[in-house]
Amino acid sequence: MRYLLMICTDESTTGALGPEEGKAMLAEYEAFGEEMGRRGVLQGGERLRPTADATTVRVRQDELLVADGPFAETKEQVGGYYLADCKDLDEAIEVASRIPGARYGTIEVRPIWER
Repeated sequence: MRYLLMICTDESTTGALGPEEGKAMLAEYEAFGEEMGRRGVLQGGERLRPTADATTVRVRQDELLVADGPFAETKEQVGGYYLADCKDLDEAIEVASRIPGARYGTIEVRPIWER
């Protein structure tokens, strides 16, 4: 079964990292990607631009509403994701627990609605 693993963190915390801390975190993510790639679990994933670069689109009563920034005010923002193919939810949780962002944010594990 496929799962979307959404990495939700506080952008102000990750944005405040110094150059060496940023390099160390990037190295952790690369190691995670390599390990999960060897296991054949990851099908994709990307880091997202900050919410300041986001655009929100809604349609209400046939009117297009476009706004800069995220829709909801929250402490944590989706900063990236992985698409994982796991045998079950238990494996998806185990994979999510290894994402470096789980130590300072939240990983939302969402099953993909298969047709």
